[in-house]
Amino acid sequence: MPAVVLSTHAGNELDTLSDAVDDVNVLKAKIWHSQSEFDSTKDKTAFRQYETACDRVKNFYKEQHEKQTVAFNIKARTEFKSRKRARMGIWQAMEMLNTLVDDSDPDTELSQIEHLLQTAEAIRRDGKPEWMQVTGLIHDLGKLLHLFGSEGQWDVVGDTFIVGCAFSDKNIYPGTFAGNPDFHDAVYSTPYGIYEPNCGLENVMVSWGHDEYLYNVVKDQSSLPAEGLAMIRYHSFYPWHREGAYTHLMNEKDYAALEAVRAFNPYDLYSKSDEPCNVEKLRPYYEDLIAKFFPPELDW
Repeated sequence: MPAVVLSTHAGNELDTLSDAVDDVNVLKAKIWHSQSEFDSTKDKTAFRQYETACDRVKNFYKEQHEKQTVAFNIKARTEFKSRKRARMGIWQAMEMLNTLVDDSDPDTELSQIEHLLQTAEAIRRDGKPEWMQVTGLIHDLGKLLHLFGSEGQWDVVGDTFIVGCAFSDKNIYPGTFAGNPDFHDAVYSTPYGIYEPNCGLENVMVSWGHDEYLYNVVKDQSSLPAEGLAMIRYHSFYPWHREGAYTHLMNEKDYAALEAVRAFNPYDLYSKSDEPCNVEKLRPYYEDLIAKFFPPELDW
């Protein structure tokens, strides 16, 4: 059989094509953390206005800050590992969650499926990769905890914070932590508490809620990258990713997670509006997207 000889011209074309493919792949890898564009005309001062929030929101945080203790967080994590709550697909989970209105959120009265689609659509409009779109779509599904028998909304929603060391004054309504028994504990009230300097967020207890729950559900039941998992796990951790608290506990790995969460946050926060999405029109696109990253059913 005669040998196939490629001309120099053809070889150069192949090299050029290969380089172009490599360039596209690099761009695909980087685009997730480019500046958000959808929110460029939004008045960001209108969001997270907790000082003027209604009593429902203020009462929620008082209860959350008083009840999120080290003892409760150990108990919650033990109970998570001890049983499965349901087995269903992602879209079914979204429909199940749609009955909940988050008592901690001052920015919207819309149902959860509306917020999930608003977040995903904003990410999609900005041309972010599919894994980030689907992360936006599912990021609040951990709120199913409320329907699975939580003690209230205080152990499901709201800003998260670290337990086991001093409560940061960068949390919202920091004065309400005085009602938490850990606030007066000789160890838990110190800057490092039960932790070591720069031990890493993987080795601390962030207050139990929908972020931590969903992270534990999907980390072994999806093909999401580490950045997507960080977006899910820490998106409510505002004293950290917005206010710069708890840096004394971070390790090098956490700085990459912080970049991911900060890239995601505008889509979670500023996509909220009172204009509903057309759920049935969007459903086929997102069901195809879900199938790329998740099995047909997950253990919850």
